[in-house]
Amino acid sequence: MKLAVYDDSRIGLVRNGLIHDVSHLVPAEFDAWPEQRMNWIIRNWAGVSGLVEDAASVDGTAVQDVTLRAINPAAPHVFAIPANYRAHLGEIGKRSITKGGRTAREVGFFLKAPGSLSGAGEPIELPAGSKRRFDHECELAVVIGKAGRNIRREDALEHVFGYSCLIDLTMRIEPGEFEEDRSLRKSFATFTPVGPWLVTADELGSTDELRSRLLVNGNERQGARIGDMIVGIAESIELISSVVPIQPGDIIASGTPKGVGPLVPGDVVEIGIDGIGSMSLDVREAAAAPRPF
Repeated sequence: MKLAVYDDSRIGLVRNGLIHDVSHLVPAEFDAWPEQRMNWIIRNWAGVSGLVEDAASVDGTAVQDVTLRAINPAAPHVFAIPANYRAHLGEIGKRSITKGGRTAREVGFFLKAPGSLSGAGEPIELPAGSKRRFDHECELAVVIGKAGRNIRREDALEHVFGYSCLIDLTMRIEPGEFEEDRSLRKSFATFTPVGPWLVTADELGSTDELRSRLLVNGNERQGARIGDMIVGIAESIELISSVVPIQPGDIIASGTPKGVGPLVPGDVVEIGIDGIGSMSLDVREAAAAPRPF
C-alpha cells in the first residue's frame, strides 16, 4: 500500500491518483497531536491494515488537490548513513569530513533533527542571504515498523515497514573557516524532504534492482542502483540497533550516490525511485533568522 500524510497531518491511502482519508482510524486523542498519527498507524498496523485497505472503496480526493507532508512528520529518530556508494567517496574534496576512503562500515551513522523533515508539497528553504554552498543528496528512505535492539542483519528486514524518497540537504563546511557539526549543517527546517508517500515493504519487495535519480531544473545529476550501496539496508539496521534501540516510525536515510551538487533559490529539484514515485520541490530562500549562516 501507499500511505501519505497530507494537509493538517491527515493520513491517507493513495491509489490510482486518489487519496482516501483514513484519519478516523487513529484515536481521537491524537487530534491534539496530529503529527503523531503516522506513528500510531505504524505501531498498530497489524490491526488496522485491513481497515486502511477498505478505504479504497470510499470516494477519494485527487492527490494534486492536497498538500503532501513528510511521510512521518514526528519520526522518533532520523538516522543517516554517510559514504555509502563507492563512486561518491571523495567527490567533494576538501569539503568532505569522511576522509581516507572510509565508508559507513567504518564511520557508522549520524543523526538529523526530525524537525528538518518536510514533504512533497513543501518547498526547500535555504538560509536567508547565505553565501554558503548547499548540496542535494539523493537517498532511499527506510521506515522502521518493528522495534528492536542488537538486530542481526539476517533478521533486519523483518523490522522494515516501508520505503520512500529522501533528499538529504547539506550546508557544506569551508575548511579553516566554517566547520560546524554535521548534524547542524543537515538539520535546517526543510533539509530532509521525504515523500511523496510511504510504500509498504510488502508492496515494494526487494529494493536491490531499483534505481534512484535526482534532477535539478530538468537535468539529471544523480542516479544509482540501490543494491550498489556499500552498507545495505539490513546491515544499516544491524549497525544502528547495535548502538541504540530502533523504534517504529524511525527513518533511515540510506546514503547518496555520486553527483551531489549545489542548489540555489529558484531551482527546482526532482527525486524519484522506481516503484515508489517522484516528487518535485521548489528551492526558496527562508525568512531571515537571528543567527545568519
